[in-house]
Amino acid sequence: MGATNAHVLLISYPSQGHVAPFMKLSHLLVDHEVKVTFVITESTHVRMKNALPELGEKQHLMRLVSLPDGLESEDDRKDERKLSSSIAQVLPGHLEDLIKKANQLGGDDDQLTCVITDAAFMWALEIAEKMRLKRAVFWTSEPGLLASSLNIPKLLEAGIIDTNGTPRKDGKIQLSPNVPALSTAEFFWNWPENLEMQKTMFSYALAIQQKMKVSNWLLCHWFHDLHPAASDLLPSMLPIGPLLADGHPVGNLWREDLTCLSWLNEQPAGSVIYVAFGSTSLVSISQHQFDQIALGLELAGRPFLWVIKSDLTKGFNPKYPDGFANGKIVQWAPQEKVLAHPSVACFLTHCGWNSTLESLSNAVPFLCWPQFGDQHYVQSCICDGWKVGLPLKKDDNGIITSHEIKRKIDELFSDDDIRANSLKLKNMARESVGKGGSSTKNLEYFIEQIKH
Repeated sequence: MGATNAHVLLISYPSQGHVAPFMKLSHLLVDHEVKVTFVITESTHVRMKNALPELGEKQHLMRLVSLPDGLESEDDRKDERKLSSSIAQVLPGHLEDLIKKANQLGGDDDQLTCVITDAAFMWALEIAEKMRLKRAVFWTSEPGLLASSLNIPKLLEAGIIDTNGTPRKDGKIQLSPNVPALSTAEFFWNWPENLEMQKTMFSYALAIQQKMKVSNWLLCHWFHDLHPAASDLLPSMLPIGPLLADGHPVGNLWREDLTCLSWLNEQPAGSVIYVAFGSTSLVSISQHQFDQIALGLELAGRPFLWVIKSDLTKGFNPKYPDGFANGKIVQWAPQEKVLAHPSVACFLTHCGWNSTLESLSNAVPFLCWPQFGDQHYVQSCICDGWKVGLPLKKDDNGIITSHEIKRKIDELFSDDDIRANSLKLKNMARESVGKGGSSTKNLEYFIEQIKH
């Protein structure tokens, strides 16, 4: 081997919520003189090629490799089940060929020594084991999702779920000490309105539970003090978060509208409501619900920055209330920079894990509106566990009304305890990734292991 002593292949599921933390981890590895090959699907590569890392003198340590996902160019890649099924059929063979070529034809510096895979691609562990490479899983989600997956045998034995993952008992269960109890309705695979999606998600959970033992290490995107007991779910666990971009490109799949930053500069400190519901196409709202959000923001009487992707309003052209001029609307924002801006006061969010960590790292309190999967449990952590936010409650018709939005905004702005808790968690997060912090030590330990 050359001077780096390690060449790591990272493979991420092709969505913004997975690609971004993988790209951040890649930058950290490169900063520690580890050579990185980042594998992504061809269609995702096309979308992110304009956001390639600018690494200066370390550019030679990172390369991006794209592989087919098995779908035709006209196929709908927003169909998660179709995409996942196609990837599972074609990507393992392409990945194995890539590793073989690198290790048979490449020079000493090109020899791969370790594979870091997304938990969505547990099959990559078996390929790495077959090729006699070190192997790790990078867990980009929250600990409740991991705890519930690892505890599936116990949940089945206790009769809490059936063999399809459907809850058979109501109530809350404590999967790990010091982590908020998880409602059986909050199991991330529980999709009562879409049994096909539930089947897919429960199969994913089973694969995690069954194949995690093949991994040498489990890198987790949180920090130890956030979930102390959850960090001991497996002996191989190494919390290394929160991973922040710190100026590096993170492989965005949408073009960021940077004009929102200059607009934020013109707003008073601690005044702006930031509204964003994440990157997934699974989140969409009705015209009526859209009207209620817009009216609620207008009633609040505070400046707001609202991210509205085109697929958020599928099926209608959004109309705004008369006089709706107290804010700025963009299609995609540089979220870390927005949340770090002194004018931002709170975050109306879907409770995705990346968004949650980014907000925690900047002491920005939450207004929680979870949509699906583990986001409901993340809301429980935010509101009941860490006490850094408030939940938005739906009315009897399943709508979050304008008056509920205004009321919770007013309540959040006047809650000194939530602001104090937010600042405390920010300091803990920053300490964990600082010099001598728990996450920094864990990453350094991992790098030391893969170099030998």
